[in-house]
Amino acid sequence: MNFEKIEGGVCAPVGFNANGIHCGIRKNKIKKDLAMITSDVKAATACVYTTNLVKGAPILVTKKNIADGYAQAVIVNSGNANTCNANGVEIAEAMCRLVETYTGISKTDVVVASTGVIGQPLSIEPIENGMKELTDGLGKYSHSAAEAIMTTDTVPKEVSYRFTLGGKEVKIGAICKGVGMICPNMATMLMFICTDVSVSPEMLQKMLSAEVKNSLNMVSVDRDTSTNDTMCVMANGMAGNETITEVNADYKTLATALHAVCVDMCRKIAKDGEGATKLITCDVKGAKSLKTAKVVAKSVINSPLVKAAMFGSDANWGRVLCAIGYAGVPVDVSKVEVKFISKEGEVLVCKNGAGVDFSEELAKKVLKTDEVVIDVDLHDGNYKATAWGCDLTYEYVKINGDYRT
Repeated sequence: MNFEKIEGGVCAPVGFNANGIHCGIRKNKIKKDLAMITSDVKAATACVYTTNLVKGAPILVTKKNIADGYAQAVIVNSGNANTCNANGVEIAEAMCRLVETYTGISKTDVVVASTGVIGQPLSIEPIENGMKELTDGLGKYSHSAAEAIMTTDTVPKEVSYRFTLGGKEVKIGAICKGVGMICPNMATMLMFICTDVSVSPEMLQKMLSAEVKNSLNMVSVDRDTSTNDTMCVMANGMAGNETITEVNADYKTLATALHAVCVDMCRKIAKDGEGATKLITCDVKGAKSLKTAKVVAKSVINSPLVKAAMFGSDANWGRVLCAIGYAGVPVDVSKVEVKFISKEGEVLVCKNGAGVDFSEELAKKVLKTDEVVIDVDLHDGNYKATAWGCDLTYEYVKINGDYRT
């Protein structure tokens, strides 16, 4: 399959426009805090959300609005999560009404999302005051929208691909935010994907629900699951392909494209983790089941001691073995092999569950890069999985020590 990475983000597919502005929710006037994405026509829409029992009000409103499987716009604010507020649903619904007033898109065809500080009052006034500027500026401005949904992200996150489906050229693009409170379960931070493929809402939801298990659920920055995690895919069908209504070759092609987008975002999220200096990938192979492979990979990525060792470029492989041992799945530790790999080379540090002689100098060189792979072979089966995370730094504590203020 020929997937070509292109520019454009969520605006790469036909019929989508976006914009992002500063409306005044954030005190810092340099930072954008209000974003919108629109489709020229109603789009099949699928979402997954946080499993946290504490949920942001926008999730409740979005679930109601896309119950029929369709939406035509997304509105997102940053700087305030609109969570644990007495008037949260009222504010989220008001945001949808403003979309209708300024774009003509029905308030019931709007995906609404918020991100930022939890439990702080949110006024509709700055959002209302910014709507004219936001909608008047709608165009091919995916990057502005990506900037407007950032919280502690240091860089905007967007990606897009072009490929062929049923003889038609189609495109898929995404924007995403999230570098803290990242340990999703059936969802991820805030991520919005747009495609001009024609696919039924049922098939789109099936595809999305399956995809997150193998990519976005395998990302962790700090083991905290946000209250507002929402991932949304809109497919407006404007590429003109034959509508995907069953699991066939076209379904599998679109699923592959969705996976490519999600993996790209997984890497961007983990690498930009709060205070992070390096992307850590844990590749697990030789597992006796897919569950075992996933749980082990996630356990290694989540370990604070492994993360701290990676920050210090310390080849402390015993911490990796420790994380495997408490993962809670059956593993024959006497078979485990561990390598550290980067662009500087690779070093075998553990074989048959025991340490081996290795060059500390080479290990330090391998681990000092900004992308490191912890390669784990369980030598116990044929299943594999990958998880993405980052190192644990002084800066992470600093960021979260005064996040609210």
